[in-house]
Amino acid sequence: MTTIKDISDYINEIAPYNTQCSWDNCGLLAGDKDLIVKKVGLCLDLTGETLENAKSFGANLIITHHPAIFSAQKSFLSDDIIYKTAISGISVISAHTCFDCANGGVNDVLSEILELSDVKKVESEECVLPMARIGKTKKEYTPSEFAKFVSEKLGTTVRLVDAENKINTVSVCGGAGMDFICDVIRDGADAFVTGEIKYHEMLFAKEKGITVVAAGHFETEYPAMDALKNKLEKKFGKIEFKVLEQTNPIRFIG
Repeated sequence: MTTIKDISDYINEIAPYNTQCSWDNCGLLAGDKDLIVKKVGLCLDLTGETLENAKSFGANLIITHHPAIFSAQKSFLSDDIIYKTAISGISVISAHTCFDCANGGVNDVLSEILELSDVKKVESEECVLPMARIGKTKKEYTPSEFAKFVSEKLGTTVRLVDAENKINTVSVCGGAGMDFICDVIRDGADAFVTGEIKYHEMLFAKEKGITVVAAGHFETEYPAMDALKNKLEKKFGKIEFKVLEQTNPIRFIG
């Protein structure tokens, strides 16, 4: 019989928890490691919506990307999502930056979706292991053409910092990846695809002559949940896994 610990140990094999960034919180964050696994739900975030979907599915384990417990917390009261999850008998494992960095993780999946070839890891002092990836595009793009391509591949509206350059080499980092902008510039990226970007970061990119496509935190990471599900299904063939339906909290108006 497969226990919560067995699942956690396997995730630790493919995305070692000790490779997480210093500020992160990965691993088994709530529950009983010796509990026998029934069904497993996967999602980006532990929310009221994903918890209810996990309960409807019959899961007693949820695997999230973003840590279910992130900042230090002094209490878990009745309106807290971790409290609600615990009293429902559901354990929680989170695999965040360790899965961003992992082979076959968030950024390898994003590279594949954007059809990059000759993909390499971008070394950085920000992480224990390289997180961002860099590769070659299938053809040369203008910034506007490339932004449209990213929009179509991820099915979303994007924000573009147009450096008015030709794009043949692209770096990617799902989520909030602008900490790596100097690293990807150093490695010769013409464009950088990440989830979100602040105004001063837009100005910096423009001045440095690199095009940036901000395609959404949710959109750049959510596809990797299917990849993780597939890995788990191959390892634990008798257990049912499901990517839980989750609504993007951001809506585009006008």
